[in-house]
Amino acid sequence: MATDSSRPLYRMKADFFKTLAHPARIRVLELLSEREHAVSEMLPEVGIEPANLSQQLSILRRAGLIEGTREGLSVSYTLTSPKVADLLVVAREILTGVVANQVELLDGESGSRT
Repeated sequence: MATDSSRPLYRMKADFFKTLAHPARIRVLELLSEREHAVSEMLPEVGIEPANLSQQLSILRRAGLIEGTREGLSVSYTLTSPKVADLLVVAREILTGVVANQVELLDGESGSRT
């Protein structure tokens, strides 16, 4: 059973994963895992409107996952920690395994019908 002292940690973890729970934010983090990007570079890659990208960047910034640097009129972003990139790699590995298992199940079901 969870102790009262551990509950805030669970809430913080849940909030952290909620921050990641948007395809555009995941894509931004993937881009920033490669290198620093200006907002103008991310727009075509993420494929959303500028105002929406700004909103998603703001959410990631408030969560402490990215930081921005202004140079004139341009703002460039980087990850605050390489561990964010590591998390994305682990998530991809987990999903690859899940999808492979689902394919095996589907193959097994279709084979049992014939």
